[in-house]
Amino acid sequence: MRVAIAEDSVLLREGLVRLLEDNDFEVVAQCEDAEGLLRKVSSHEIDVAITDIRMPPTHTDEGLRAAIRIREEYPHVAVLVLSQYVEPALAMELLADSAERTGYLLKDRISDVAEFTDAVRRVAAGGSAIDPQIVSALLSRRREDDPLERLTPREREVLELMATGNSNQGIADDLVISIGAVEKHVSSLFGKLGLPSTGSESRRVLAVLIFLNS
Repeated sequence: MRVAIAEDSVLLREGLVRLLEDNDFEVVAQCEDAEGLLRKVSSHEIDVAITDIRMPPTHTDEGLRAAIRIREEYPHVAVLVLSQYVEPALAMELLADSAERTGYLLKDRISDVAEFTDAVRRVAAGGSAIDPQIVSALLSRRREDDPLERLTPREREVLELMATGNSNQGIADDLVISIGAVEKHVSSLFGKLGLPSTGSESRRVLAVLIFLNS
């Protein structure tokens, strides 16, 4: 799997390179700003672009803008955005159109190597990886007309785990229930959220977007 990294901290960037290469990823490009990342993506065959949100020169949202642009211009490239802080508004902007091939993690997650590398592989495979702290922050911003109010507590748990990128088997393992029970909860929440009978993966993405917007 071919990866490009954008991070202005030399120590963190070199640490990411070492971590990924030690876990069978090929880091084909690394840079210290968002513009450099865009150039690398345009000139290399890349599967995943990993970028900090706050990049030079203003250290505001250059990395986020680059990630959104990559999604628009290079839809085959997955993006994984890293942040030092919980920033729900920026997460929503990144995930506004789709959660497919997209990740948003706090930098603290990097210390759990297995969790971090799993997230990279997940977004590269077309899934999503959203930090649980981001999910919790988004939950606290629910609207009065929140469609999630129709769900049972268990269905909400299933949807929350779905939003962080878990498969049905992963949800079953986490909640210590059967995969059949998970499938019933997923089918029920799809119905309560009024999702069309499209492909399973499309419905999952739509459910995650409703979750994140609620």
